[in-house]
Amino acid sequence: MSLTLHLPDSEATVALGRALASILSRMDTPPALLLQGDLGSGKTTLVRGFVESLPGAESAEVSSPSFNICNLYPTTPGVAHFDLYRLEGMEPDDALFDAFEDPDTITIVEWIQYLPKEMWPEDALFLEWTPSDTGRSLVLHAMGGAAQSVLDALRPNENRF
Repeated sequence: MSLTLHLPDSEATVALGRALASILSRMDTPPALLLQGDLGSGKTTLVRGFVESLPGAESAEVSSPSFNICNLYPTTPGVAHFDLYRLEGMEPDDALFDAFEDPDTITIVEWIQYLPKEMWPEDALFLEWTPSDTGRSLVLHAMGGAAQSVLDALRPNENRF
């Protein structure tokens, strides 16, 4: 299943990040968020809205982890924010796969296209930014039951983004 959204500006992208955080932070086993989009498409903006809405965010400085590959944010629940841009053609270390398996951490991965699909977690929400003349277009694809429940929770509010 999928859901297509048009995000007219960065405020809408931040609002979607907040909505996702609200849903995922209440789940026993939240799906990973796998983000794919060009530079400047809104991936890190979405993560910023996500992290800043969680308890403990006042101690978190959200930025793209392009140079250090992973940022761990001291929120509740914890967030592991990976950026695979610099790993094109290389396999990430075990920290990514450990984060996928950790039920106490929400894992968000930017530039997921650099990880072969057979290495993606079974339950994940794949967010695919696509070109748009105005704002940002985003297709959210549910992969697994938990991810589908996230889409089901978002669908009634899809017009508020």
